[in-house]
Amino acid sequence: MWARVLVLVMAVWACRAQSNNGVNQQQQRSIWDEPIRFSTKSKDACTMVVSGASDYTRLRVSCKGPAAPSGAQGRVYYCDFQGKPNLCRAYSLNPRHYFTQIMWELRKLNHACQGAKLYRPPMCKRHPDEVQMTFLSAWPRAAKPTKPAAGSTAAQPKPVGTQKPQRPQTPVKPQAGKAVPAPARKTTPKPAKTTVRPSTDLPDSKASRLATEYCWKSFHGICSYVIGLFKN
Repeated sequence: MWARVLVLVMAVWACRAQSNNGVNQQQQRSIWDEPIRFSTKSKDACTMVVSGASDYTRLRVSCKGPAAPSGAQGRVYYCDFQGKPNLCRAYSLNPRHYFTQIMWELRKLNHACQGAKLYRPPMCKRHPDEVQMTFLSAWPRAAKPTKPAAGSTAAQPKPVGTQKPQRPQTPVKPQAGKAVPAPARKTTPKPAKTTVRPSTDLPDSKASRLATEYCWKSFHGICSYVIGLFKN
């Protein structure tokens, strides 16, 4: 009888364990199988799918851009991230919210795969980089900048000291039928004329000598005049 009771108890425990495993697997599928959907700033429709890879958790972000007005298909791209978020206790309690916080950052971008190389959600922000989701790869790869060909050098401005002097401008030839104004002539100032004033002093004549000899001093003028009349 005790053997039957023991078998029944073990069977009940097995059923409960199986049911619990089924609930856990169902919850895990609801997180990983249902992708997180969002749209970028440039209206790219994106999905986030989480999968396991040994000890790591891998995230793939796949996006498709809107069709062009001409009917051409929009751009298609994806990128992969990897980390160990299970080392964070908050992630173990709510793993979907961990990736939802990453989604809030991705939807701010025009291109979901051209953002940060490491995402640190606030719920596990204090944990080391190993716990966070780190960029692995992307498709298509971004084109690398091309290097200039060997021997080709960009034109550089010459220093001021090495520039050639400018040539003097040639005079413009006059056109037919148009008069060309003559150049202004330089005028030199003429020297001022000096006029020689006649001296007011009378010349010493013979009449005046005679007047001084034979006439009084007060009559010198009249005497010289009279002597001059007689002499002429």
